[in-house]
Amino acid sequence: MEKIQTLIIGSGPAGYTAAIYAGRANHQPVLYAGLQPGGQLTTTTIIENFPGFHEGIDANQLMLEMKQQAENYGADIRDGSIVEVDLSKRPFIAKDERGNEIETQTIIIATGASAKYLGLADEEKYRGQGVSACATCDGFFYRKRVVAVVGGGDTACEEAMYLSGLAKKVYMIVRKDHLRAADIMRKRVEKQENIEILYNTNTVGLYGQDGVEGAHLVRFKGEPNEEKFDLPIDGFFLAIGHSPNTELFKGQLEMDDHGFLVTKGFSTATSVEGVYAAGDVADPVYRQGVIAAGTGSMAAIEADRYLQSLK
Repeated sequence: MEKIQTLIIGSGPAGYTAAIYAGRANHQPVLYAGLQPGGQLTTTTIIENFPGFHEGIDANQLMLEMKQQAENYGADIRDGSIVEVDLSKRPFIAKDERGNEIETQTIIIATGASAKYLGLADEEKYRGQGVSACATCDGFFYRKRVVAVVGGGDTACEEAMYLSGLAKKVYMIVRKDHLRAADIMRKRVEKQENIEILYNTNTVGLYGQDGVEGAHLVRFKGEPNEEKFDLPIDGFFLAIGHSPNTELFKGQLEMDDHGFLVTKGFSTATSVEGVYAAGDVADPVYRQGVIAAGTGSMAAIEADRYLQSLK
């Protein structure tokens, strides 16, 4: 069985930054990149809000730079996934998909959260070409243009409000006859002049040549008064929630009602000593690359302090 000091599960800004810090602390961390090396950030194109790149940087290039930096400091970055973890014994035991077992003193979880999609084939077809699950990340590209936000909860309202300050027109596509959002959020979007709410409406497809040019919609789907129509738009934003990738830790770590890992105060420490959570896996609020990177460094520093205490 392989014995190490720090295991990092997941890549992306949180995982790679944790690997950089743990590597510089001479812990020879092992990082498993998971099914999506580079994390959710790689589903977008140019990143303009990550500090240090005044002209923006390609998302995949940024992740490759972080990966290389981590490797330069001794991180062992591996393809593949961790499929089993036992936190009931110390050191912890982890197993990858090939059946290899690892004994580790500390674990940094950076498995992220996956945006929920409607399940349309067109969402995949136009991903990065008009389809986005992060208004804060991609809204800047739609200045003075027309966009749609799918969803009727608080997140959808927040995304619509954010986009209303950039876009010429924002449509909210809501399948119910009301907004599920809190009263204050509902009133806010209803008062915003360039936001139009399309109630009782479902998206059944997208269209466009080199990117999204519009959405195929159905109002009162399945009802006698069903109405099909096309809505010309430049951007299609999904705001129907995120699912944290925490299945591996159910029953072993404390989670909130939505499955996000709970950390202690201003810390990345989870409910099990020696296990830390960084990035979107413990962040249902901000979901930003720069914040994920920050918590990655925090997790590595806290893991280092824990390892020092063992000595």
